[in-house]
Amino acid sequence: MTTLHHVLETYRGHTIPHFRFVERRRIYFAISGVLIVLSLIGLGVGGLNYSIDFDGGAKIQFPLETDATVADIQATLADAGRDGAEVQIVGGDQVAIRTESLAAADDSDALIRSLADQAGIEVSEVSVEDIGPTFGAEVRRQAITGLIVVLAAISLYIAIRFEPKMAVGAMIALVHDVVITAGLYALVGREVTPETVIAILTILGFSLYDTVVIYDKIKENTESSALVTRLGYVGVVDLSLNQVLMRSVNTSLVVLLPILSLLLFGGDTLKDFAFAMFVGVAIGAYSSIYLAAPLLAVLKMREKRYQQVEARRMARSRGDAAAQAEGAVAATASGARTSDAAARAATARTGSRPRPKSKRRPPAKRKRR
Repeated sequence: MTTLHHVLETYRGHTIPHFRFVERRRIYFAISGVLIVLSLIGLGVGGLNYSIDFDGGAKIQFPLETDATVADIQATLADAGRDGAEVQIVGGDQVAIRTESLAAADDSDALIRSLADQAGIEVSEVSVEDIGPTFGAEVRRQAITGLIVVLAAISLYIAIRFEPKMAVGAMIALVHDVVITAGLYALVGREVTPETVIAILTILGFSLYDTVVIYDKIKENTESSALVTRLGYVGVVDLSLNQVLMRSVNTSLVVLLPILSLLLFGGDTLKDFAFAMFVGVAIGAYSSIYLAAPLLAVLKMREKRYQQVEARRMARSRGDAAAQAEGAVAATASGARTSDAAARAATARTGSRPRPKSKRRPPAKRKRR
């Protein structure tokens, strides 16, 4: 019952935990390394499944007035040589098809007529949006350029607002989040759409917010020279992380719960967006606590100033430990001397002092009559 009460008090922010994040940084770095390796394998082997917005293709949309199913429409597309087409029935009466470009196809008119007949509509009601590969490549280039510009702007902001080493730690954490999110997309085979790019940019903003909160607390605590002298820079980083831990956890939970509802109950387009958001927010919360802050501690501990502070702190700790050991030895010796003195006193009282002789009264003389 006491443990549950302590957990609840910690979760509500009434009690500050005492986790040693920086000391266990090798474990967290190893976890991140494994995730990055798996992500790179997914990106290198399977690659990203780009939508037609990036690779080019055709979007076909039309109302459905018959009882044709997705399988029926896919069969019609397969007869026209388009086996890999993506078919969705939205709202029960709207069909959305994504397939290869129809610009160079000779049978595109025949395919559209077949789909219109199957849906029970006129050919004019079929909407076709064709995106060429050149336009798709331009969209991809713009997305990558936008991502690079955002990362550079974030680095500049943190370097000016805090310091360059904090910008390095935050940038490594952001690249870590993007690589793992993209790698999971490649491993599960989900389609990368413009909505995915929006989700990734949103992820970077959320991860940056969490990192800035932690860095701001570290900066606030390191301004106290007495605190740095007593705990060292690593101890101050651990203290700062513990002070904002529940805030980060609760913020992440508040964001993850509605995203989870979209992931479970949203449409296919929303699910792709929600998947990127869910993975990115979770990884972003992890990297802010377990990667960005420990990386900052590693970088700052290379500075001579903090190395000297840590050396003095360790020397002081060893001196205190030696003093405590000497005090314990002295206390033990004093206790032993006290015990010996008590034993001698007891022996003197019981053994060496002669017992006093008992004085008996002489018998009374009898009077003669």
